[in-house]
Amino acid sequence: MKKYSDMGVSTKQTPSEVAEASDVVITMLPSSSHVLNVYNGPDGLLQGGDLLTPQLFIDSSTIDPQTSRKLAVSVSNCILKEKKENWENPVMLDAPVSGGVVAAEAGSLTFMVGGSEDVYLAAKSLLLSMGKNAIFCGGPGNGSVAKICNNLAMAISMLGLSEALALGQSLGITASTLTKIFNSSSARCWSSDSYNPVPGVMQGVPSSRNYSGGFASKLMAKDLNLAAASAEEVGQRCPLTFLAQNIYTEICNDGHETEDFSCVFQHYYSGKGERN
Repeated sequence: MKKYSDMGVSTKQTPSEVAEASDVVITMLPSSSHVLNVYNGPDGLLQGGDLLTPQLFIDSSTIDPQTSRKLAVSVSNCILKEKKENWENPVMLDAPVSGGVVAAEAGSLTFMVGGSEDVYLAAKSLLLSMGKNAIFCGGPGNGSVAKICNNLAMAISMLGLSEALALGQSLGITASTLTKIFNSSSARCWSSDSYNPVPGVMQGVPSSRNYSGGFASKLMAKDLNLAAASAEEVGQRCPLTFLAQNIYTEICNDGHETEDFSCVFQHYYSGKGERN
């Protein structure tokens, strides 16, 4: 708070004070429990009772869809202190993001948005002031669904690439050579051409700085836990989800929870870095 206060940004002491001073509130928090506490806890955003000042709440946290849907109902059951345009009740969008720290700093995030389409259209210009894409995903909770599925695919893709690169090294071909082949063939993917996990192959990515920065393995493990729980809830067969969950849990238990999730190449597959 001091950092932003020094920059001239208005600060408040509690979420409820933020709500009292805001027309729109955007939250981005680590887990469902944090989100519920900020919204429903002591001095939370909804502590104004039935009468609220903000007309729009946007939660960009990566959490389970059920929590997003419950919060959307809680918000819609409240009433605005002052009617604004045609809105008598406050509304909520779940709008998690993709792109990581680099895209956040560059203002090029992608927002995956769940909620009312009319509310999405009203909020789209605000989202595009922080990102380059805002994609409507359907009703409440569907933004959270999209984010969980996106990160699930990202984890499995990183594991597949790391496994292939490590095997290639063991069989005598360099990771840089394999990367050139992958990026010119059907194996090309984001993990190979934009976020390569092998130290020394690509500059400006976490693997080039000892896996610091980027997307922490503990956050990937958390998102895989969400995916696994969601799969079990609906009875969907997802064997790779549970395998990825186990691998990232092991990585975290081995002390690498703060390192970028691409560290699986080195810490799980025992892959080797390459000198420039």
